[in-house]
Amino acid sequence: MQSEVMFAGFGGQGILMSGKILAHAAMEEGYQVVWIPSYGPEMRGGTAYCTVVISDRPIGSPIIKNPMHLVAMNRPSLEKFAPVVKPGGVVLVNTSLISVRANRPDVDELLVPATDIAKEIGSVKAANIVALSAFVSRSKVVDFDRLRECVKAEFAGKQKFIPLNMEAMDRGKAAASA
Repeated sequence: MQSEVMFAGFGGQGILMSGKILAHAAMEEGYQVVWIPSYGPEMRGGTAYCTVVISDRPIGSPIIKNPMHLVAMNRPSLEKFAPVVKPGGVVLVNTSLISVRANRPDVDELLVPATDIAKEIGSVKAANIVALSAFVSRSKVVDFDRLRECVKAEFAGKQKFIPLNMEAMDRGKAAASA
């Protein structure tokens, strides 16, 4: 089993953190994992993306041209990466910021207003956790409860943000099953 997940959006949307948390959860489950971040020199506002490869055997190459899944947080990312997702994968579209669709009948297109949900619960910065949770809930690449523990671990040094992120996880999971 090998799954490749690409997270993509603007710098400042928590794209790299989402990938890091997913990679942590996969490692906790005993999988081989590669996390490769990429971002433009602008950082906040520039393009940011990362790839997470999860496998039950050694990973031959961390470079992935055709990921199995995509979490697109903005329109340029959807337009750039949706065409290369493997058939049968999950493509999460942040409908708060993306007015178009992947137009791929061969993928499971998950439409989640991640940014709007994050605003509703108190912080637009939680949109990445909403999207990550919705994606994991739909794709099942890792156990959802394991992901929850890894989100808590990520924010262990900032305890005041844990309740917000737990609510973001619950709302993301609910959005995936709606």
